[in-house]
Amino acid sequence: MNRPLGFVMLALLALLAKPSICAGQTQDEPEIRKVEAQQAETWNRHDAKAYAALFTEDADVVNVLGWWWKGRPQIESKLTAAYAFVFRESTLTIDEVDVKFLNPDMAIAHVRWLMTGAKSATGNASQIPQKGIQTQILQKHAGKWLIAVFQNTNTVPEVPFPTGPSPAQQGTTP
Repeated sequence: MNRPLGFVMLALLALLAKPSICAGQTQDEPEIRKVEAQQAETWNRHDAKAYAALFTEDADVVNVLGWWWKGRPQIESKLTAAYAFVFRESTLTIDEVDVKFLNPDMAIAHVRWLMTGAKSATGNASQIPQKGIQTQILQKHAGKWLIAVFQNTNTVPEVPFPTGPSPAQQGTTP
């Protein structure tokens, strides 16, 4: 096969292969969004077992404090303890979900959330809602989407980066 014809055939195969992946994605994206809705639903019931069931058996979770939990049993155990006091009256709201497919059985979701009613270590409920974003890698197992990797981060309003030292810093010497 000569090079130009080979290139044209390869390009044609690539174009033909893409629609099958896109078709699967249009069916799977609502399923991933359902997982995110179930995340809020199970959290708000304070049901650690049901929440942990949204994860693969060997999932990794890094929470907003940087605590690293490994595997579904540890996720369930840690959340059971957290729901006993700190999150007993908390409410999680999912605000936004952005899904990107890496392949037909793996996707990344960025999930914006809002939480009210969480307590501090001193027992005081925060009057200010917490906001954050989760980065999740989801895998399709036996036709069901599950969270395999979960990174949670508190967010603060974005502000422009400084363009130089502040006037107070200009007059000081190190």
